[in-house]
Amino acid sequence: MRIILLISIFITVTSCSVIKHNRFIEEPKYNKDDSLYFKHYAYSFLYNEEIEQSDWVSYQLLVSELEANYKRTNNFYEDTLVITGTATNADYKYSGYDKGHLAPAADMTWNKQAMKESFYFSNISPQLPEFNRGIWKKLETKVRKWAEKYYCLYITTGPIFENTDKTIGINEVVIPTHFFKTILIYNDSIMQGIGFLFPHEKCNEEIIDYAVSIDRLEIITGNDFYHLLPNRHEKDIEMQFDLKFWEEK
Repeated sequence: MRIILLISIFITVTSCSVIKHNRFIEEPKYNKDDSLYFKHYAYSFLYNEEIEQSDWVSYQLLVSELEANYKRTNNFYEDTLVITGTATNADYKYSGYDKGHLAPAADMTWNKQAMKESFYFSNISPQLPEFNRGIWKKLETKVRKWAEKYYCLYITTGPIFENTDKTIGINEVVIPTHFFKTILIYNDSIMQGIGFLFPHEKCNEEIIDYAVSIDRLEIITGNDFYHLLPNRHEKDIEMQFDLKFWEEK
């Protein structure tokens, strides 16, 4: 029985690893000619000059990547891939906002380059401290628990802006009104997806209270998430979510 279980785990992780380098099913649909789409070693993103941050950041998280091989650096960098320029440390200085990670640094401890990339400003949005260190951190922690349990997750996250022109810094980094995250589990035995939508404020409810369907997030953000899935799977996964499945310990 133990041998069978180990083989099953190996097959699942290996399958995800192959997809990690070839399929990119975590990425929303984008214009192939878009000059502001970029692929780092650990994540891909679509940058938006008007808001001076990314519309979305996508990556895959494997159970094998949960090992803490590299410590958080707290050194933030301009992203040189974005030739038009990103935000800088000066934009955040004395602003009252945290440099909030979209793909969290704690998901990047498996590799030195991945850890450094997580501190590029292409992966950062201004977040209120009570949000960044509260509900957002709780969800990030929960995501790693799901990765540990299900071996491979496909994740996209980003900011949302509703009728706002509030900015910080000389580069006029726009303050998001909401944040979202989508999560997909897709293998031979499990096909599950869920979205989360948070107002950018202190959130006192439980994480699951902010759960929404991926379809709803597509309407709100204009993104086409997980479009590389077979159509029948994409429809079923995105139109609803199994609350009981995601609440399981």
